[in-house]
Amino acid sequence: MTSSDTSVQPDSAGRSVSVRRRPVLLVLADSLSYFGPKGGLAADHPQIWPNIVAAELDWDVELVARIGWTCRDAWWALTQDPRVWAAVPKAGAVVFAVGGMDSLPSPLPTALRETIRYVRPPALRRAVREGYQWLQPRLAPLGRPVALPPRLSVDYLESSRDALAYMRPELPVIATLPSVHRSAAYANVHSGRPAAAAAITAWANDKQIPVVDLAEAVRDDICSANANPDGIHWGWAGHGAVAAAMIAAIRAAAPEPVDASPSDAG
Repeated sequence: MTSSDTSVQPDSAGRSVSVRRRPVLLVLADSLSYFGPKGGLAADHPQIWPNIVAAELDWDVELVARIGWTCRDAWWALTQDPRVWAAVPKAGAVVFAVGGMDSLPSPLPTALRETIRYVRPPALRRAVREGYQWLQPRLAPLGRPVALPPRLSVDYLESSRDALAYMRPELPVIATLPSVHRSAAYANVHSGRPAAAAAITAWANDKQIPVVDLAEAVRDDICSANANPDGIHWGWAGHGAVAAAMIAAIRAAAPEPVDASPSDAG
């Protein structure tokens, strides 16, 4: 679907009119998509990059994201979340804004982190979480293993792309390369990024998918005092830079020029 898609609806006089349907920007992402300089924000916050992009293109946006999501989680969302199913037929483009978490050092099993919330009783859960948070930065300098190996990240991205192509072969898909960080929680280690970026780039080139390099867009911001103190999430300049790069990628990938003007006709 592009901005030229229309539906026929009756006006106040009962006459049929052609009304443009706004395309949906479907974003499958991690917390970088909705965290700002002071923490997590609602999906409709106007300063996070998905909403900046949608506003510029005059599209709607469906942001499906959670903290810590990897390419595997994006695949699970695509196949299991009915909100995603509803958005795909109306989508003007789909963005895979995942892959950064995959490349972070995860010496402790990812499954352990994910299951801490299920530990009972609460006192034991708090103790396990505190132990994990104490060990993670001390083991992170090992640099490996990463949360998800590049080969598996690309496998999940390709499964997602292939599923979308089966349903909507004309639908533009945009990929992203991992961001950068200066997080004490990971001992400032990101040795897994080069391999992850290379694998995603090779896959995207093979499938002719546009790629937005998040690191290139946010490097200055993440190293500034305006970024989130956690050293992972961006400030507003970072969101703006990512939005600008994403708008350019979507406009280049769209099967028709993106026109922000309405196309109602009598």
